[in-house]
Amino acid sequence: MDLALLRTFVTVHRAGSFTRAAALLGLSQPAVTSQIRTLERQLGRPLFLRQARGVTPTSIGDELAHKAAPHLDALVEIAETGLDDESSLRTLHLAGPPEFTAERALPALTELTGDDGQGFALRASFGNAEETLEGLAAGHHDLAISTARPRGALLTATPLCDEEHVLVGSPGRAEKIGRWKPRRQGAPALEDVPVIEVHESLPFVSRYWASVFDSRPAAPGTVIVPDLRAVLACAVAGAGLAVLPRYLCADALARGEIVALHEPAVPPLRTYFLVVRTGTLAMPHIARAHEWLLRAASDWC
Repeated sequence: MDLALLRTFVTVHRAGSFTRAAALLGLSQPAVTSQIRTLERQLGRPLFLRQARGVTPTSIGDELAHKAAPHLDALVEIAETGLDDESSLRTLHLAGPPEFTAERALPALTELTGDDGQGFALRASFGNAEETLEGLAAGHHDLAISTARPRGALLTATPLCDEEHVLVGSPGRAEKIGRWKPRRQGAPALEDVPVIEVHESLPFVSRYWASVFDSRPAAPGTVIVPDLRAVLACAVAGAGLAVLPRYLCADALARGEIVALHEPAVPPLRTYFLVVRTGTLAMPHIARAHEWLLRAASDWC
């Protein structure tokens, strides 16, 4: 059986789509379709059921993928690792949200970049969940940190840690607000308080208001900056209220540079996932980084 046909088959099985598999393989969609039909003729059995959106494997297709995928992954590992230059460092390509990756993941992973014989070179890139997962699926990254759990069999996600969100403002801003009381619907009367956010849609503030107060924020964004560290700096400067991850603002809270404007009994949480392409944990440097981050995350929660 042709290994190229098997490689195409496994890619389609994981991607759930001829179109997406073609993009991952660098082939045209007709070429992928032709290879799958050739493999089906050789086996005498259909491997996929064609649907309006993508394909679904038959029972035979699932069985073949279960048997073939580990061996193909091992061959890829041999090809990518090489046999001649064992002294060279492997490179781990990591992607994730800028603040969490910079404050949490990178400091943890730099411990693995030494020359102990098992270390690796490290390259990082930042992006939102959609960009990060698309880059991972396309092979641009080895490991991704995402706030969205991917669907399908192409990517495998493991919960990493939960992030608590805190409504904060400067002491001066809190004094101006005064000791407000919640209105009937549960939301505080903060319509006139400026809001600092990362996007015009107010993703952090809106999520906090919906979770804690069962309402929507009335005030529009006054300061919009695409980095939570900049949001924190603006909050410290007294520009308005903000919703921030506790890990990011814990030091500023401890120093009294900002204060928590509300302490709900159940704070809003957001889950981070550690995501890889299915099968790539067979590669030692990816597996080591994956395990290392999971262990480090036990101290982050």
